[in-house]
Amino acid sequence: MTVFAALYTDEDMSALVATLLRSRGLDVTTVPEQATLGKTDLEQLEFAASLGRCILTHNRVDFERLHLQYMEEGKQHFGIIVVPQKNAYEVARRIGILVSALTADEIIN
Repeated sequence: MTVFAALYTDEDMSALVATLLRSRGLDVTTVPEQATLGKTDLEQLEFAASLGRCILTHNRVDFERLHLQYMEEGKQHFGIIVVPQKNAYEVARRIGILVSALTADEIIN
């Protein structure tokens, strides 16, 4: 049985994306649902990791840096999916394809 990654959308991801991903049967939570609005990118990544969730973001530059920092420090995160800013339907489609093609274990780090 394939285990799909549990997902966590950051602040810049449309709430509609989470709704669309849930309609595909994916396990998604959001920054507003977790009451983590206003946290730094590092705090968001740490929070996602504490929940065992892959973070979804449009913020490529900062999260690439954080990924490299995590690797240098020997820390583990449960994945970072960076998606270009498109309409919510296109973003959800791309994420759906990716998480259907990769297991949760393949998305880690």
